[in-house]
Amino acid sequence: MYREISHLLLFSDLAEDEILLRLAEIIRDWEQGQCERDALIRRIYAQIKRILDLSTACGFDENLWQCYLTWLLMTNPNSFTLTCERVGSSEGSVNHFAKGDFAVFLRLFHYDFAPLERDLGIDCFSTICSYRAIPKRARTYNHDVSRQVRTLRAALAQTEDVETMFVLLTAYYRQYGFGQFAMNRAFRIQRSGEELKFLPISNIDQVVLDDLLGYESQKAELRRNTEAFLDGKPANNVLLYGDAGTGKSTSVKALINEYYDRGLRMIEIYKHQFGDLSAVLSRIKNRNYRFLIFIDDLSFEENEVEYKFLKAVIEGGVETRPDNVLIYATSNRRHLIRETWNDRQDMEHHGDIHRSDTMEEKLSLASRFGVSINYSAPTPKEYQAIVRALARRQGIDMDEKELLALANTWEVRHGGFSGRAAQQFVHYLQGRQGQE
Repeated sequence: MYREISHLLLFSDLAEDEILLRLAEIIRDWEQGQCERDALIRRIYAQIKRILDLSTACGFDENLWQCYLTWLLMTNPNSFTLTCERVGSSEGSVNHFAKGDFAVFLRLFHYDFAPLERDLGIDCFSTICSYRAIPKRARTYNHDVSRQVRTLRAALAQTEDVETMFVLLTAYYRQYGFGQFAMNRAFRIQRSGEELKFLPISNIDQVVLDDLLGYESQKAELRRNTEAFLDGKPANNVLLYGDAGTGKSTSVKALINEYYDRGLRMIEIYKHQFGDLSAVLSRIKNRNYRFLIFIDDLSFEENEVEYKFLKAVIEGGVETRPDNVLIYATSNRRHLIRETWNDRQDMEHHGDIHRSDTMEEKLSLASRFGVSINYSAPTPKEYQAIVRALARRQGIDMDEKELLALANTWEVRHGGFSGRAAQQFVHYLQGRQGQE
């Protein structure tokens, strides 16, 4: 195995503590008789545990060894995977090196661990190569990663030649790309010193726009703008504003579920992270994805100045916003920044000669969003219609008059008419049924 790995070229950039490298070193020491039996077993078990931990986190099943190798092929950043992501398979000398690497992985896919196991009296490799995972709830692992790895692994396991393997992998890279952006649909960012990290969000509500009751014109406008963006046509930044609990954030989250397979990804940014926006854009501008920078509950108090930086990044800075990036924000405020009556008086207050200029500067942030979509609170009749629909969807069998009477009581105690209040009320009924 160690000799096989030494022949990798494009995929040779593996971390020093990569499982594959550690196992190759262990097998080399076993072949050369350079380590005692118990020490070898301890080292092997340490790597098997790492495979099991990765498999649990990613939802692997059946042949965990092949799932791990598939995961390596899907996540390794190199010139070949990046080129395939952008333009797909094409003629070129790099294909010769790629097929050489794929030949190594094909042999590793069917590596015979039996002699090692017989000599050391262990069966861990046999077990993970024919593994039955304990059934898990979907929220305990990343469903997207699990589905992609298991599907590609099954196809590669049936492959008998390098040419077929080449076709399968280049098709995957063209459709999904490589790395964490290929296997995840949403991210947060984290600054660690000078390093900016993208952290996948694995537990995403599997909601689509049709699950949001009402707001048909709003959803249609959101779809139109997003589909234009995905088709490479001119599209606008979007501000979704209006009453709390009306589905603004849900609408944006639904987009990445509906358009994930078309390359849409979401990066959630918080207000205190606006200083990292330029670094984020520089990391994603050359990738073959369409990114939504999502800012939830966007608003600024009078003394906060982060909005100035956001304005420059959205439009008007020295570096233009990449074509593969849009900003979608939600807010309960139409104009985003708190105004005072002093802002509207063109006289000196606290050293500012022209306060109307200050007001114009504040209002200009909202104007940077080319599309503004209003989500207003539902009327009482619309609220009741949402309650009835949600109750039917959840299988709640209750007299309609009693249902609506309880829903109206709930609304009075829980912040008024909104889709959120209706959803919380139905959750309450579901919990009450389980107790009866």
